[in-house]
Amino acid sequence: MNDKKEIINRFYSAFQKLDHEAMNGCYSDDIVFNDPVFGLLQGGEVKAMWKMLCSSAKDFSLTYSDIQTDDDEYFTCQWKAVYTFPGTGRKVENRVKAFMRINDNKIVEHTDAFSLSAWMAQALGWKGTLFGWTSLMRRGVQRTARKKLERFLVKDSLQ
Repeated sequence: MNDKKEIINRFYSAFQKLDHEAMNGCYSDDIVFNDPVFGLLQGGEVKAMWKMLCSSAKDFSLTYSDIQTDDDEYFTCQWKAVYTFPGTGRKVENRVKAFMRINDNKIVEHTDAFSLSAWMAQALGWKGTLFGWTSLMRRGVQRTARKKLERFLVKDSLQ
């Protein structure tokens, strides 16, 4: 297996164990991350997000597969997380396609793509099902996620 694919394997193997330190060790210090819930994050925000998510995960399992590359820098893979969403206690099965760029044996860019409306339907129930497609509901979920991360960053810096 090529060394860069091994970095991705290390990242998702650590994710399976909710080991945010090992996950973050796969990232460059200036990592750029993007997904439909948190939006664009950089550096310490990304690492704090994984610490926050891993430390609060309930009934969590993760599988990943199909690591692909078209060249020696850009990679994709599929992953699926199953967990209980803490805000509602509802079970979520999130299917994600990850896009990563690796440079100097570190992940420097990471984008997770998934259907936010499908995620909201599972995580939020009937409200997510009925209103998850609206920009108002999407912005509300994104605002809530960012505020939660900002509070976590402040709390974590005090420890």
